[in-house]
Amino acid sequence: MKKFIAIFVMVCFCTTMIFAQTAKPAVKAQVQKAKTDVKAVKADAKAVKASPAVAPAKAAAKADVAKVKTDVKAVKTDAKAAAGAVKKDGTPDMRYKANKEAAKAAPVGPTKKDGTPDMRYKANKEAAAKKK
Repeated sequence: MKKFIAIFVMVCFCTTMIFAQTAKPAVKAQVQKAKTDVKAVKADAKAVKASPAVAPAKAAAKADVAKVKTDVKAVKTDAKAAAGAVKKDGTPDMRYKANKEAAKAAPVGPTKKDGTPDMRYKANKEAAAKKK
């Protein structure tokens, strides 16, 4: 009985080894194919970068980016001018009329649909207490 079990185990082991060895060449071929595909894609990317058709597109994109940056700078300066002067620490200088009006108009916390401060919130209650 022991010999039978030993022979059975050896047959199972050998069968497993035979099937395990045949799968490796297929995997190696797939890996090699993937590597060549990657090399081809990299070569194509280099060719596209070097092609003269890409240069005008890059220049147009850079021009668009520059235009957007100038627009953003203009909006920022307009916002600063509308807000009024600020102190060195960045808080609004309340000596100016524009800053006083902005402080009165803007509620501190959440608002209702009609724009009035919602007094259910702590921030609005504190702001109302400070005004009195």
